[in-house]
Amino acid sequence: MPSKNDPADDSRSLQEAAEAFRDARGCMFGIAYRILGSASDAEDIIQEAWIRWQTYDRSKVENPQAFLATTVTRLAINVLQSARVRRETYVGPWLPEPVDTTSDPALGAVNGEALEVAVLMLLEKLTPTERAAYVLREAFDYPYEQIAEIIDQTQANTRQLVSRARKHLAAEKRSSVESAEHQRFLTAFVAAAQDGNVAVLEQLFAADVVSYSDGGGVVRASKFPVVGPHRVARYYHAFADRFWIGVTVDPMEVNGRPGVRLSRDGTVFAVLTVSVTAEGIDRLLWMMNPSKLTAVAG
Repeated sequence: MPSKNDPADDSRSLQEAAEAFRDARGCMFGIAYRILGSASDAEDIIQEAWIRWQTYDRSKVENPQAFLATTVTRLAINVLQSARVRRETYVGPWLPEPVDTTSDPALGAVNGEALEVAVLMLLEKLTPTERAAYVLREAFDYPYEQIAEIIDQTQANTRQLVSRARKHLAAEKRSSVESAEHQRFLTAFVAAAQDGNVAVLEQLFAADVVSYSDGGGVVRASKFPVVGPHRVARYYHAFADRFWIGVTVDPMEVNGRPGVRLSRDGTVFAVLTVSVTAEGIDRLLWMMNPSKLTAVAG
């Protein structure tokens, strides 16, 4: 009879743990990414969750996926609380780190909710706990009872958190156009920006268009949002003749929406996505901080 410390038993146990973790990984990453808006921070949390999962007494765990989702959510809330402090001193506009959603459009979720870059920006205005509750409910369809356990709140408080988050987003979230129309506007914008054509650019923009550029103080980028159709059009016209020289433009799916990856001499230096409403492009989102491009550089 094998002893309690039989190496074969330990090996099987670790293999089962690894399989359970692998099965839950997509969901875990999807939760962490939506709460944090950062693929790199989400990956760090996944690594921390794996360490905790390896060292935990797994015989006490009835549902590995629920245990791991709880672990990741609580870690993400803690990380977001400290990240908020860092983001207050961030140089220029802070934008979420883009992800290529071609292989997994919903990043492990039941649906693609809380994935678009513009929506992730709105989620930044929620408290960490509100954001976690909203993500678990709207993207992953967790029951309120389970969300309450995960975030250590009563069910009544959990419902209030989700309700407040919904109302906040409903007040600011804009209705997006269909993907084909989105792609049409993006393609037209890139062509007009390359030409520096002010008139065409203005026609593509909504009246309240805003251009954000996230360089993080590492690369040259506007440290302030540029607002209004004419000012935004003139802004792109001003550097068209030098910015686009030697640039390769590759289409990609950014956070579930059409986007483009820009590279020069084989190196990705920017990812662009836009938000499009019935009135035209209302948000231009340039991710240029090199540390945020790792997940989309391939």
